[in-house]
Amino acid sequence: MTAVGSAARRGALGLALLMTVTGTVLAQAKRPIGIEEYITTPVVSDPQLSPDGTLVAFTITTPSIEENRSSSRVWLAEIATGESWQATVGSGNERLPRWAPDGRTLTFVSTRDGSPQIWRMPLRGGEASKITSVAHGISDYLWSPDGKALYFWTDVPWGDSTEAQKRSAPYPTSAQIVTDLFYRHWNEWRVGIRSHVFRVTLAGEVTDLTPFDRDVPPLALGGLTDVAVSPVGTEVAVVYNPDTALATSTNNDIAVMGPDGSARQFITTTRGNDHSPRYSPDGRYIGYLSMATPGFEADRQQLMLYERASGRKLNVAPRFDRSITDFRWLPDGRGVIAEVEDRGGHSIYRIEVPSGRTTLLVSGGTNSNVQLSDDGTRLSFLRSTADRPAEVWTATIEGKEPRAVTNVNGERMAALDLAPAESFGFVGARGDSVFGWLVKPPGFRPDRKYPLVYLIHGGPQGAWLDQWHGRWNYALFASRGYVVAAVNFHGSTGYGQAFTNSISRNWGGLPFEDLMKGLDAVARLPYVDSTRMGAAGASYGGYAVYWLAGNTKRFRALVAHDGIYNPLSMAGTTEELWFPHWEFGGPPTDPQARAVIEKWSPANFAQNWTTPMLVVHSQLDYRVDVSEGLQAFTNLRLRGIPGKFLYFPDEDHFVTRPRNRRLWWGTVLDFLDQYLKPSA
Repeated sequence: MTAVGSAARRGALGLALLMTVTGTVLAQAKRPIGIEEYITTPVVSDPQLSPDGTLVAFTITTPSIEENRSSSRVWLAEIATGESWQATVGSGNERLPRWAPDGRTLTFVSTRDGSPQIWRMPLRGGEASKITSVAHGISDYLWSPDGKALYFWTDVPWGDSTEAQKRSAPYPTSAQIVTDLFYRHWNEWRVGIRSHVFRVTLAGEVTDLTPFDRDVPPLALGGLTDVAVSPVGTEVAVVYNPDTALATSTNNDIAVMGPDGSARQFITTTRGNDHSPRYSPDGRYIGYLSMATPGFEADRQQLMLYERASGRKLNVAPRFDRSITDFRWLPDGRGVIAEVEDRGGHSIYRIEVPSGRTTLLVSGGTNSNVQLSDDGTRLSFLRSTADRPAEVWTATIEGKEPRAVTNVNGERMAALDLAPAESFGFVGARGDSVFGWLVKPPGFRPDRKYPLVYLIHGGPQGAWLDQWHGRWNYALFASRGYVVAAVNFHGSTGYGQAFTNSISRNWGGLPFEDLMKGLDAVARLPYVDSTRMGAAGASYGGYAVYWLAGNTKRFRALVAHDGIYNPLSMAGTTEELWFPHWEFGGPPTDPQARAVIEKWSPANFAQNWTTPMLVVHSQLDYRVDVSEGLQAFTNLRLRGIPGKFLYFPDEDHFVTRPRNRRLWWGTVLDFLDQYLKPSA
């Protein structure tokens, strides 16, 4: 592959016209978004600002229903003009673009030779060359600040994983024998496998820096990047969990070591989740994010400093009652630029070091993947809203002059009738203010009445954001003529940690009260038909649908995706055991925890079910086992209640394959139509 030069790339712009044109859409009436149109919408992700701040590299992923897969390519755009061009071509997929420290070379991960490996491409022309040839492929990587090496992490065989094979020889089987917990995670079995961090020089010399029996970085609860290199390259910080009982522990810690893996020692020793180390530009500090509470995966993430010379630790902004999801150091080391979940969106803040003073820079919508130029004058980030997929944006370091750099989906979106998300609020449980989002259907008329789809988020410590959601998309629900409402009930994130904490051991209490009061507020709207309302949710949202089925008759149709029907069985089948132990107060063998589980179990109210329901579940969902959906559907049919079971043998907690997504949306929307449209 040849890098596209200045003249050649302008010629290539004609090929990319549909992705970058900002011209006028042909005169026509705007229309609702369709299922296939939504599924095949290109996804912009992973923007990486060049060191001099003039270019941004990013990835465009385009799903194909015909091929039942997605293809990814690396693109480049000029910050000043927005001119963009495709930087990688050929077979395979490309992702994870990363700039060399001098800005002259761009590396990326490509599958053009089969497995995902790191390649590098000179910007001024020349062929891309392969850097790694790793058996299991590259998970992620970063450059050393001196530009002489890269650090990557990948899976490696570990331990005696062959007992089943030895016992079955000479007749091999696919069976596995396990002796400890955390043998599977999310959607894969992890028997005999570890993630390790490696250092590779540009000449191709590879060294395993973490040759011990732990996953580095950790599989669970880590940050966006859990490997960091000091500014002069003499020290590496990594994150892993030192505990032996990994299935019940959230105790990620940060260790530092030499660039060859020597002299490893921990710099954090708290029992909570410490992650996301980043060295200050002068090397004085390691900043990191920390959760104070052991065993709790949704505690507030606070910005901490570790002073390397003294070992002193400082909580930078202890009174900032929001969770920081990521941060970048300012070049002068006097502060960081932080991404913060804030009241139904993600905002960008500046946090002064060491005073902790916070300044809001960018708000509105969901802003993420923040990058800074080396001189500290410019930001780049992804921004999306409920009516606009993510694009790359830029602003000054003060958050001024925000503007879109890319317009990948501009023409596609201009042809569609897409309503923005409107915030609404009401007095919820405990007299607290509770907020949510409302999205109106295409062609909305205030003098008409529309059926309602009521969405319930998962987590349970999560939130509905003003964003273009890749799975639960407000616009696509609204496209069938529905008003869409989504409430951030007690337990939601972004409204203060006390609000988030309130759902634990109280799953069917405060959240249910909020959901009912929010439903009251929406049902009173003059354009909502309160006799035709349906609810849908996934994960905890699926749990809530099962809970609603046994505790209210206000809905005419329900959709539960990968929901928890019986918390008692879920507590014994989920892989991350700290989750049910925290949420219910302990394991099911503890009498008090067992009482909490039984109190809030939808299975104990299943005799009250009467509402038609679509149950969706997937075989590879190890977070909420498929047996939960099977139990719920069994109850439906034994009781003679109209229902369907949509089963995916090749999906996990999410449905991601294009053809499966097409089937999911068609089945869900048709099921809602069956019971909520006037003819129903």
